[in-house]
Amino acid sequence: MDIFFQQILNGLVLGSIYALIALGYTMVYGIMGLINFAHGEVVMFGAMITISVISGLTGLGVHLPGPVLVLIGLAVAVPGCMLLGYAIERVAYRPLRGAQRLAPLITAIGLSIVLQQVAILIWGRNYIPFPQILDHDVITVFGASITKLQVIIIVLCLLIMGGLLLMVEKTKLGRAMRATSQNPAVAGLMGVNVNTIISATFVIGSGLGAIAGVMVATNYDQAHYYMGFMIGLKAFTAAVLGGIGNLGGAVAGGLLLGLIESLGAGYIGTLTGGVFGSNYQDIFAFLVLILVLIFRPSGLLGEKIADRA
Repeated sequence: MDIFFQQILNGLVLGSIYALIALGYTMVYGIMGLINFAHGEVVMFGAMITISVISGLTGLGVHLPGPVLVLIGLAVAVPGCMLLGYAIERVAYRPLRGAQRLAPLITAIGLSIVLQQVAILIWGRNYIPFPQILDHDVITVFGASITKLQVIIIVLCLLIMGGLLLMVEKTKLGRAMRATSQNPAVAGLMGVNVNTIISATFVIGSGLGAIAGVMVATNYDQAHYYMGFMIGLKAFTAAVLGGIGNLGGAVAGGLLLGLIESLGAGYIGTLTGGVFGSNYQDIFAFLVLILVLIFRPSGLLGEKIADRA
C-alpha cells in the first residue's frame, strides 16, 4: 500500500502539470481546430527565462526569500511567453488560417524546431540547474513521501485550472471564445473580433505554459532546451485522452495520464527490482494515446462540439 500511495502522489504531481499544459493545446484546438505543437517550446522558454532571471538576481547579490525570487522570475517569464505566443499566432498561424490542415501542422512542427534552436543559441545544449532556493522538506502521507513544493504545485495547478474554467464559462471574454469556437463567421457578425479572440487564446495558453514550465523546472531541479518536446507530447496525449477541445476533458485527461504513468512505472519497477520502472514510464503515455485513438477517438469526455441549428 505504501507503494500505491507513493505512486498516487507522484501521479497527481505529474498529472497536474500535464493538465495545465494540455489546456493550452485544447484551447487553441477548440478555437481554431489546430494543434499547436510549438506549445511545448513555450513551456520550455518559461522555465529558461525564470531560471535566468533568478540566477541573474542572485549573481548580483540580491538576497530575497526563494518564493519571492520565483515570483519575480515568473513576472518576467509569463509576459515574455505571452508575447511569444502572440507572435507565434500572428506570424506563423494567422497567414495560414484559410489553408489546408496540413500546412499549419507542418508549420507548427517547424516552429517547434526553430524555437529549440533559438534556445540552444541563448542557453546552450547542457542542462541548466534550477537555483536551490526553495523548500524541499518532505511530508509523509499514509507512508508515502511528498515535498512541500509538490503540494504547492498540485494546489496551484488546480486553482489555475479552476480559474480558467470559470473565466471561460462566466466572463465576457469566455463567451466570445465559446462563440468563436462554435462559428467564427457568425461570431464576427455578432460583433466579436475573431482575430483578437484567437490572439487572446494563444496569449492565455502561453501564460499557462510558462507557469507549467517553472513547475517542471522546480520539480526536477533543472531545465533543458529539449524539455518542451516530450512534456508537450504527453500534454497533447492528455488533451486527446480527455477529449481535444474540451477544457474539463484536458484537466481529467492530464490527471489520469499522470496516474497511469506513475502507477505503471512504479509497479513495473517493483516487479523488476527497480531496473525497468523509469525506463518504461514514457511508454505508458503513448500506449494510452494509441488506444484512445483506436477505440475512442473523441476522448473520454468527448470533443467539445457545439449544437447548430
